[in-house]
Amino acid sequence: MGGDGGVDTTVPAAIRILRSRADLELVLVGDRERIKPLLAPLLKAEREKLQVLHTDLAIGDEERPESALRTARESSMFIAAELVKSGDCQAMVSAGNSGALLMAGRHLLKTIPGIHKPAMAATIPGAVRQRLLLDVGANPECEAQHLFEFAVMGSVLAESLNGSPPRLGLLNIGAELYKGTGAVREAGEKLAQCPAVEYVGFIEANEVYQGGADVVVCDGFVGNVTVKASQGVANMIRNALDHEAGSGMLGRVSRFFSASIVNALTTRLNPERFNGACLLGLQGNIVKSHGNASALGFSHAILAAASQVDHQVPRLIGDKVEAIMSAA
Repeated sequence: MGGDGGVDTTVPAAIRILRSRADLELVLVGDRERIKPLLAPLLKAEREKLQVLHTDLAIGDEERPESALRTARESSMFIAAELVKSGDCQAMVSAGNSGALLMAGRHLLKTIPGIHKPAMAATIPGAVRQRLLLDVGANPECEAQHLFEFAVMGSVLAESLNGSPPRLGLLNIGAELYKGTGAVREAGEKLAQCPAVEYVGFIEANEVYQGGADVVVCDGFVGNVTVKASQGVANMIRNALDHEAGSGMLGRVSRFFSASIVNALTTRLNPERFNGACLLGLQGNIVKSHGNASALGFSHAILAAASQVDHQVPRLIGDKVEAIMSAA
């Protein structure tokens, strides 16, 4: 029920996923009267893989998270989180109030032993392959230990997706050891002494997209600004390419790039492909979709949740944290 589009976005996204992933079953939690008309395109076999769980209560973006925790236990967001807690569902996806989602996750699913705070991990475009950035908004202020834990969780997720140990970097204003906040410098020292991760040191913002590291770690304030700025730049480039093509400039562009390469570039830079921030550190799978995502974008968030389930990410994080704690 959340996000700018509500059911007009999330239900078409669910239909798209049911038609592309025959192995998934979905539960839509929300107002049945608003959802039902949007399910008309479903075939009978597809409809059998979708359940609607009714509630007409939704948490608004303007509501304070602590207030929602006290008063919105019958909301679509809390009911969905309860489904994960009970094991009736293996993951949930929401485009709603980020703060309320974080509080619901921590309250109902609890954090993995050894993890103090969950972190949101987002995928960002890279020169050769995609990279992870975390935290992107869950924790605006972080201590060194929190950054260290984010690094461990991000490395686990990246390895599960790519099949090889990732290179890990701390986002900083310079590569020199004396630069950055006290928390960043202390986190760097902790990571340099941890053999369980491949730490490459401090990296600057320009290196995020140039391959400085496969996993980039920072506090939630810096990460949120970074990921939204990157989305804005990607959209600007895509719109500029579309404008030039539409104004008769495609011929000149094609002197340097074939039309297929231009199309591939605009597809690669489409922020919708990277929608869905994984809320790492909980004893369950939660993915936060951007509030203004389209149906295509929300469908990618659903796929991100399915991937977390397929790779058993919470269990892998728990195993890694336990191994590090045992070795300390």
